[in-house]
Amino acid sequence: MDPVSCLTLAAGAYKTLKAAISTGKDIQDMGSTLATWGQAFSDFTNLEERTKNPPWWQQAFKGSDEETALEIFAHKKKMESMRKEIKDHISFHYGPSAWEEVLRIEAAQRRKRKEEVYRKQQLMDNAINITIGTLFFAAGLGGLLLILYFLGKQQGKW
Repeated sequence: MDPVSCLTLAAGAYKTLKAAISTGKDIQDMGSTLATWGQAFSDFTNLEERTKNPPWWQQAFKGSDEETALEIFAHKKKMESMRKEIKDHISFHYGPSAWEEVLRIEAAQRRKRKEEVYRKQQLMDNAINITIGTLFFAAGLGGLLLILYFLGKQQGKW
């Protein structure tokens, strides 16, 4: 997932939450929407962490560091703004204890995503690192053997 997708998913859930809170829906009825928003927020946070320390093979194909940093900064500020507004709405309509419930849901969602999705992504990154490293090693070894072969052939050893 990319930051724009996370922001889009979070914005959709945010609008639904605001509408539900405004109409007086109970916070328990909004559990799936809160989970969706929490998942998008968690995914964005994970992407932000991954961009700070990307795999070496991704660094060759990404845009400029300044462009990436500005994009993440803008999206982060938008996500923080949505989070603050959701907190204010929930705290105002349902009280501070309702926000604590939201935080518990969010923490559970983040833990679940970390165990499932982020771990799989880390394993995939490791597999790609090993594959690309092996290919570079094999190409280097092949090039060295080719050079040695031609040197030996030129000297009449083959």
